Amino acid sequence: MDAKDILGLPKTAHPLSQEKKSRPPKESQRKPDGISREVYALIGGVPPLMPAVETSQLKKRPPTDEKITWQWLPFTSTARKDNLQLYHWVRVVNGVPPTGDYSFAKYNKSVDVVKYTDDEYEKYLTDPIWTKEETDQLFDMCQRFDLRFIVIADRFPSSRTVEELKDRYYSVSRAILMARAASPADVSGHPIVKEPYKVAQERERKRALSMVLSQTKHQERKDAEVLAEAKRIAEARMVARSAKELELPVTLNDGLENNERALVPGETVSPSSNSQFPSGTVAPSTLMAENASTLGSLKMLRVYLRTYALDQMIQAASSSAGLRTIKRVEQSLQELGVNLKPRVPTKAVCSHHLELRKEILTLLNLQKQLQYKEAEGSSYRDSPYETPGTPKDRTFVPDSMSFGGERVVKRDQKRKAPGRAEAPSSPAQSKRPRKLKASDL
Repeated sequence: MDAKDILGLPKTAHPLSQEKKSRPPKESQRKPDGISREVYALIGGVPPLMPAVETSQLKKRPPTDEKITWQWLPFTSTARKDNLQLYHWVRVVNGVPPTGDYSFAKYNKSVDVVKYTDDEYEKYLTDPIWTKEETDQLFDMCQRFDLRFIVIADRFPSSRTVEELKDRYYSVSRAILMARAASPADVSGHPIVKEPYKVAQERERKRALSMVLSQTKHQERKDAEVLAEAKRIAEARMVARSAKELELPVTLNDGLENNERALVPGETVSPSSNSQFPSGTVAPSTLMAENASTLGSLKMLRVYLRTYALDQMIQAASSSAGLRTIKRVEQSLQELGVNLKPRVPTKAVCSHHLELRKEILTLLNLQKQLQYKEAEGSSYRDSPYETPGTPKDRTFVPDSMSFGGERVVKRDQKRKAPGRAEAPSSPAQSKRPRKLKASDL
C-alpha cells in the first residue's frame, strides 16, 4: 500500500509530468531607423535621456539649390566690453556667412546695482558701523560679482559676515530709492522696498537650519512623533468645526411620524416596523440612518464644496424613495419655480433647499399613505362580513341562514341541468323498505 492507495488515486504506469508554465513571449524590440547597431546595443532598449532626432530628419536630404559649407570664422559678442575676437565653426549657406550678434549673448544677464553720489551718502547713508570706503568697496564688488555674497564675503578686505554685507547693501539701496522717489507710493512696488532684508530673521533661519542638519536619528524620530500628534489634533479640530458647519435641520422624520399619528389617532407608530408603510414610502429609521452616514462621510473630508455636500444630502434623503418619487419631487420644484440646484449655494440657501425637498417628499409619502388607507377603507366597505374595527385574524362563525344557506342553494343550482325539471323532494323521514326474511313467509 502506498500513498496513492491511501488517497484513493488511480495508479498510472508513468507519473504525469508537471506542465511547465508557459511564459509570455518577449516582445522583440526592433532597432529604430537611423541608429547604428553598436549604439543601440549600448542603450539596451532603454529610452535615451535626451530627446532623439526624428528618423525623417536623419534621412532628409538638403535641397539641391543650397550649397552648405562649414567655415572657421571670427566673431564678437556684445556681452563682452573688451571687443575680444574669437573663432568658431559656422554653417555657411551659398557662401553667405550669418550676420548678427553671437547667439549666446542673450543669456548674459547683469544686475542693476544702485549708484549714489557723495552728497547722497552724507545725507542718507551715514552709518557709524560702516565707513564710506567700505561701502564703496562693497558696491564695487556687488557690481563685479553680480550679488554673489558668498564670493564677496570671501574677497572683502575686512572681516564681515554675509548677513552684514547683505544688510548694508539692501539698506543703502532702499534708502537711495526712497530718497530719489517723488512720493513713497512710486517705489512701494519695488522688491527692495516692498520686502526689506531682516538680519535677525536670516540669522535665526540659518541657526535653525544648522540645528536640523546636525540632529541625530533619535531626535528626528521624536520630532516626527510630535508632528504626527500635532497633525492628529489639527484634524480632530477640523472635523469638529466641519461638523458644526454641517448641522442642517432634519425634520422629515418628525413630519412623517406626526402626520401618521394625525391620520390614525390613538395608535403609536414605531420606526422599526416597516410593515406600516406602503410600498414606495420611506421609513423614518431608514432616512435617519442614511443622513447620519452621509454626515459621517462628509466629516472625514477636510475641504469640500457646499454643492457637493448638498448633493450628498439630497441623495441620502432620496435613496430610499423610488425613481418615480424622485421625479415627482423634481417636478414639484419646477412647478414652484425653484431651481433643482441653488444658484447661490450659501449655507442658508442649501439648508432651505434641503428642507423644501424633504417637505415635498413628506407630502408625497403622506399622499401615498392616504391612498393606501382609502383603498383599505373601501375594501372594508365593499365586504359585508368585515368591519374596519374587526381584526383580520379573527375567526368568524357564519350564520346558517345567510352564509350556509346561500352556499347550499348555489351548489344545488349548479347540479341542475338547464332543461331539466325540478323533481319533488323526497320526504325528510322516508326510509328504505326492509328486506323480507324467511320467517316472515
